[in-house]
Amino acid sequence: MAQALRPNTAGSLFATDGKSHPLQDTLLAVTLVLGLTAFITGFFHSLHLLSSWTGLLGILTGAYGQWISETTRERFGLILGLGAAGVGFFLGMAHGGLFGGVIS
Repeated sequence: MAQALRPNTAGSLFATDGKSHPLQDTLLAVTLVLGLTAFITGFFHSLHLLSSWTGLLGILTGAYGQWISETTRERFGLILGLGAAGVGFFLGMAHGGLFGGVIS
């Protein structure tokens, strides 16, 4: 009956080890927001500056979040945010890049 002594962590959204991870949860939320913003704005040609910069920032925050993440749920969300940020970043780069033709 060792199962009876284990804590129930199935209801926790972010921490599966029973501990709170405020920095990792913040990086997860920021990466998801930046990735979603970059992904959506990447489909509009005139928003290439927004999509490329938010994609780049999403990639950087997601990479740091992956480096310090402690649970599988954090890593799963970070991978989703990183993927969306990467697609948005590359679409933004294809439509005009980080500087929009200011620097040739």
